[in-house]
Amino acid sequence: MSVDFPLADGRRSTSAFGRAVVADALRSVDPVGAAAAARETNWRQGYLEHFRRLVEAGLSSPHAALTIATDGLTSIHDRLVLTEGEHERPLAELPDVVVAPSGGSEDSGVLATEVVEGSGEADTALTVPYRGSRLAGDDLRRQVDRWVESGIVEPTLREAVEALLHEPGSLDPSQWTFVVLGAGSEMGPLRSLLRWGATVAALDLPRPDLWKRVLADAQALPGRLLVPARPGTEPLADRAGVDLVTDLRAATRWVASLPGRLVIGNYVYADGATNVRVSAAVDALTRVVRAGRPVEDVALAFLATPTDVFAVPREAVEASARSYADRRTSKLLRVPLRTLSGGRLLQRNYRPDEDPGINDSVVLQQGPNYLLAKRLQRWRAATARAEGTTVSFKVAPPTRTRSVVKNRALAAAYAGAHRFGIEVFEPGTSNTLMAALLMHDLHTGAPTLGHPWQDEACAAAHGGLWRAAYDPRSALGLAVILGLGSAR
Repeated sequence: MSVDFPLADGRRSTSAFGRAVVADALRSVDPVGAAAAARETNWRQGYLEHFRRLVEAGLSSPHAALTIATDGLTSIHDRLVLTEGEHERPLAELPDVVVAPSGGSEDSGVLATEVVEGSGEADTALTVPYRGSRLAGDDLRRQVDRWVESGIVEPTLREAVEALLHEPGSLDPSQWTFVVLGAGSEMGPLRSLLRWGATVAALDLPRPDLWKRVLADAQALPGRLLVPARPGTEPLADRAGVDLVTDLRAATRWVASLPGRLVIGNYVYADGATNVRVSAAVDALTRVVRAGRPVEDVALAFLATPTDVFAVPREAVEASARSYADRRTSKLLRVPLRTLSGGRLLQRNYRPDEDPGINDSVVLQQGPNYLLAKRLQRWRAATARAEGTTVSFKVAPPTRTRSVVKNRALAAAYAGAHRFGIEVFEPGTSNTLMAALLMHDLHTGAPTLGHPWQDEACAAAHGGLWRAAYDPRSALGLAVILGLGSAR
């Protein structure tokens, strides 16, 4: 049983789907914006203004933002389909599918739980790897101070780290079972959670090479790993894993059967249109599991990409304006470069009076499917928080993951980004810091700050994109040129 795009005129069009979902999301709050999205004839080139409008239209009130999120999610679940042979039904019907007999096909629903017990004592002291060292205590405080002063992270991140350092037990994971969807992800919290002694239910694709690495980590660290696996006598790495896109029923049944309080963390990623399918599969699974348990027994966790459109605090706009005014070297080049480029290069990041500002750091090479997959997660975070669920939603920093640096242009842009006030993190720094912020949110309950955009901005580690002098895309080409020699 697979999650797929709807069939229309003999094909499954991702552009038609994305256009329809954005229009559905906007229709109640911004009918003019919905009509513009519905009329867009070149979605792959023209999608960006409509995704930006999804943010802008929600700024008028929390109700407006939540209406957009709710309607967008409803559209996704009503329009995507579950396919089984020649039969299709809306993804929204997954709860009925899960309780129905399987029928004995490939997604037989039979996944055993294999347990891997780790070794050693749990280490719940907060330490973060950074540039060859492991920072703890005052060293970590000083580094976070430098990040705040340089505009790399929002000041609220410093408050969260200080609370983690100050409060004993804030990294104690014993009250939860952590469902890590995308267990092999470079940005995921798997290693940190296991080091802190957590029980982790790990889901990822049935790929022996991936599972050998995950199992090796689990055996070397103090935590406890729960693995979905096909019954059999083969080595566990050969039987472990489940494909959320093609075997959603089995994956959902397995997660729903886990005992105790769950934290469901979405760390999945795939290229192209598959990213939408797997993100929607995770969301559908999450809906089923949440429906079967008290609200306090399921928490959700998400990592947002900084290369998206976000509303940002006035303080970030003011910091960007100061940076624009103070960059003396750039002043010499700004006018000729902008003249030669027809105004495209080195544009201001914001108008000086924006409150909140709108930061548009979208990398166009990532495309509309990537942006829709990430927007789905933002919508679920907002609606679940409004329903009383504990939600950890954090903007993660630009990071040199394999999926990024395999693109030569993006690798070069990251290598040259420091010249524009942007810090690109190594995976170990990012995933440890994000795992720590997850624990802080679970410890505090992550109460809402009043509006979804404010919740998204809290403790954001955007790498400097929000407070930089220049609109990120207007500096991207120069960053690529400057970074070509040192990209890796």
